[in-house]
Amino acid sequence: MSDIVVLGIFNADTAYHADRMPRLGETVLGSGFVLGPGGKGSNQAVAAAKAGGDVTIVTRLGADAFADLGRATWAEAGVKSAVTVDAESHTGAAFIFLQNGTGENAIIVSPGAAGRIDVAEIDSRAALIGGAKVFITQLEQPIPAAHRALQIARAGGARTILNPAPAAALDDAMLALCDYITPNESEAEGLTGLPVTTLAEAEAAADALMARGVGAVVMTLGAKGALYRDRTRSVHVPAVTAGPVVDTTGAGDAFNGGFAVALTEGRDVVEAVRFGCATAGISVTRPGAATASPRRAEIEALLARG
Repeated sequence: MSDIVVLGIFNADTAYHADRMPRLGETVLGSGFVLGPGGKGSNQAVAAAKAGGDVTIVTRLGADAFADLGRATWAEAGVKSAVTVDAESHTGAAFIFLQNGTGENAIIVSPGAAGRIDVAEIDSRAALIGGAKVFITQLEQPIPAAHRALQIARAGGARTILNPAPAAALDDAMLALCDYITPNESEAEGLTGLPVTTLAEAEAAADALMARGVGAVVMTLGAKGALYRDRTRSVHVPAVTAGPVVDTTGAGDAFNGGFAVALTEGRDVVEAVRFGCATAGISVTRPGAATASPRRAEIEALLARG
């Protein structure tokens, strides 16, 4: 058993640096390439483990070299795994475009084996999921699997976190299983149909999500930090800056991992949001996703600086 259980995918990130994206039919020259570990679920599990959490990831991998990269990544970070090997598919992979000078990104994900996770597989992991203190999932694996895992986690008494990425239509029954939902601005817009360009608009979108059954909203706002809003309080937590931004890939995943760890430690939820912001604040100063997540001592040192 683990305090934190993450359902999600692992994929190998293939990151290409260039001045701009090519148009259809066009080739552009890049300025760099990196192969590294990724996938929102894996990134969140790694971030949580490096931040001091006791973490298990539930996922599916192919029987290939990218799967070996996943296992090595988890071993280095201290993540335990509950893996189904699917030799009929491939381990997930992602194309990441990184813009020179800004660090902004555009991503295409092909989940592969993890895209075949089904409800029966989730049921086979019920003891693990139901025994967690905090359960996290996203939307890179099939939504029915995420929905079933949220049901099991809620029944077991876990605090449930849904990171609704990539954005997708969700029904109210699934949203009602979420103690916390952690969209970014564009994901909040996609879920609610409301614009999110100001703090007031973010609050309105959060209210719309709570009206559909979500317990509380933790909306990540990039360089503006995060908004925590529930039915009794609304707090804007500023970003925690650790240095110049190098690469924003995985920043939201780092946030979710740090946030989950702080919740398992019994911190007030606003303090948990601040801990998540510090985790993300360090991650964006480094290239990569999982590899950029900071260790616990680094997060504590940044928070101590105020």
